[in-house]
Amino acid sequence: MTLPDSPPRRPLWQRSAETAMGLCLAVMAVAVFLNVVLRYGFGSGVAASEELSRLLFVWMVFIGATAAYPLGEHMAFTTLLRPLEHRSPRLLSLMSRLIHLLVVASCVMIAWGSWQQIVVGMDSPSVVIGYPMALLPLPAFLCATAIAVMALIDVVRNKPIDFGHEADIE
Repeated sequence: MTLPDSPPRRPLWQRSAETAMGLCLAVMAVAVFLNVVLRYGFGSGVAASEELSRLLFVWMVFIGATAAYPLGEHMAFTTLLRPLEHRSPRLLSLMSRLIHLLVVASCVMIAWGSWQQIVVGMDSPSVVIGYPMALLPLPAFLCATAIAVMALIDVVRNKPIDFGHEADIE
């Protein structure tokens, strides 16, 4: 009797990101559920649950976006590049580098804008819980910085655009 092959072990960063997103989702679900039960069942509620859920949702989205980039799970217009794969590998390589550089440029703009919001939010507390409002744009800054670094590495390594997951999407 042979045992089925176990799936390959995922890297620590991926498991950590999935755990962080799961914790955010769990806390959000409990907070909202508790607030709904208290509000409709007992006529009261926890004012902090909405604010906490909003903050955790923002963090969960940007953790997920950061974790999706190295896996090639962001939207890609591979249909435009597919004809270059066999006809002109050199042009495909050039287009791949251009795409990675455009990712870096967009990340720089996102990081710059979110950094400005972080600076503004440092001295502003949230209304109910009182956490610094800088915690809301912080995950956008961290995500944009991480993706920009990964995209720069892809430019240096001349990493080709991944066509492997096209069947899942199209």
